[in-house]
Amino acid sequence: MVDVSAKTESVREALAAVDIEVGSQLQQQILSGDLPKGDVLAVVRVAAIQASKRCSDLIPLCHPLPLEKVAVDIQPLGNSQIQIQVTCRTTGRTGVEMEALTAASIGALTLYDMCKAVNRGILINNLRLLEKSGGKSGDWTADEVEG
Repeated sequence: MVDVSAKTESVREALAAVDIEVGSQLQQQILSGDLPKGDVLAVVRVAAIQASKRCSDLIPLCHPLPLEKVAVDIQPLGNSQIQIQVTCRTTGRTGVEMEALTAASIGALTLYDMCKAVNRGILINNLRLLEKSGGKSGDWTADEVEG
């Protein structure tokens, strides 16, 4: 792992998102809670939170972090997609981008698992970091041009 002991502790936050193409009929079933496996949104939320807390077990060389906040927002996107956004926050010496990205991706995989009996053609798209704050490199948003 990278030695972060010389870094200054600061509040660090990251927001990640993923889009899941489910089709219009399945989107309505997800939003109404009308699926054989039960309340998809509740299970996705719990799975994402669990994943954020287990990130260092899943990603080699990732620092284990004491998370102070994990918020999962699940919304319809258009009439055929679901978007999962995850915010993670800690006070520490390294960022929480991987925790937020891991949570969003596991949330999307959980949604797929809960809905595959209805539609195996679900597409998981556009996993991305939207913003991060804190640390030596400061704030960053996805609309900034890298270079």
